[in-house]
Amino acid sequence: MTTQAAPREPRQDRSRATRQRLLEAAIDCLASVGWTGTTVTVVAERAGVSRGAAQHHFPTREELVTAAVEYGSEVRMTRMRDHLDALADQRPTVRDVVMQLGEMFASPLFRAALQLWVAASSDDQLRAQVLPLEARVGREAHRLTVEALGADESVPGVREAVQATLDLVRGLGLADLLTDDAPRRTNLLTHWATTLESILRPRP
Repeated sequence: MTTQAAPREPRQDRSRATRQRLLEAAIDCLASVGWTGTTVTVVAERAGVSRGAAQHHFPTREELVTAAVEYGSEVRMTRMRDHLDALADQRPTVRDVVMQLGEMFASPLFRAALQLWVAASSDDQLRAQVLPLEARVGREAHRLTVEALGADESVPGVREAVQATLDLVRGLGLADLLTDDAPRRTNLLTHWATTLESILRPRP
């Protein structure tokens, strides 16, 4: 009795899998060793693929890193939707939403995006790629936050308060780059949630 060989993975599927590994490895590198340490060679090694295979998908470091951050941004938004949707089922408090945002903006995915921002600040070509990506992410984050908070942006000051919330958690995520800022972050967000609630749901 002859044994049939297992079917080979289609080339297109292998290519997608390789690309996925490269993107995830690039995010991991950005978050752990920063822009300077994130080279095509290092990412390829971390992904377990050859440098040639990596350059087949992403000829330059800029293309690799920008694609990785775009992928990471999509993952961040998906997770944000999932987390906030889950909170919506539980009728979350303002504090619940604010604390959830704080956790998401302290994640490795956000740290990877921060590294790209720093590099783009002094590289015009990279900045041109990053700006529209982050603008799109920013709009989606704002929309999701409004939904989770049940905020009415037709009320004066509410839109600005929502944006201030996102600016705050973004800034706290930046502070987390240098040291574990969790206790300070929790304290600040707790106080801000009280202020935000008074704006969103003022007492008569």
